[in-house]
Amino acid sequence: MSYIAIVDYGAGNLMSVHNSLDFLGYDNKIAKEPEDLDRATGVILPGVGAFPDAMQALSGSGLLEAVQDAAHKKPFLGICLGMQMLFERSEEVRPCQGLSLLPGCIRRIETPYKLPQIGWNSLHIVHPNALTQGLNEGDAVYFVHSFAACPADLADLACVTDYGVEVPAMVARGNVFGCQFHPEKSGEVGLKILKNFAALTEEHA
Repeated sequence: MSYIAIVDYGAGNLMSVHNSLDFLGYDNKIAKEPEDLDRATGVILPGVGAFPDAMQALSGSGLLEAVQDAAHKKPFLGICLGMQMLFERSEEVRPCQGLSLLPGCIRRIETPYKLPQIGWNSLHIVHPNALTQGLNEGDAVYFVHSFAACPADLADLACVTDYGVEVPAMVARGNVFGCQFHPEKSGEVGLKILKNFAALTEEHA
């Protein structure tokens, strides 16, 4: 049976992603073992909380190597903190190494606006990719964050949003994607993004 694995390392908002995929009709599995990721046709890495805590939890779960391996082989999507973890390092709380799947770092948003950024904001599509298929310029999605990615390679920057400064909203390189916003909480636009990702996993099956 083919399915999308949602990584359960004790630091992610799993059920909203699971429920969204169920709603769309895609088989998915809460993945707690390395073999769950190995057998999946695609992997979603959710995340909430602080970067160092999440990396420690992922390492302690025994899933770290399986996550890195999956990201090199099949469609892979990081959501919110899960997107930030794709990068090399973060400055949140204390300097911390990430998964190093994308070059760059995570820094606090330097904005005159209040942090965290909570709520709906519009997307500007910089580099179209498989996940932006069917989206329109200015479509709104839901954010909750105070830190943001600073990609070392601007070619990885797929979408941005304006929060007093330009904030990376989506990144993409090959089969690896990241959404700073929560597609599972972003209505029809978010469901379209998840559907686009699921379509990639079907191609991989």
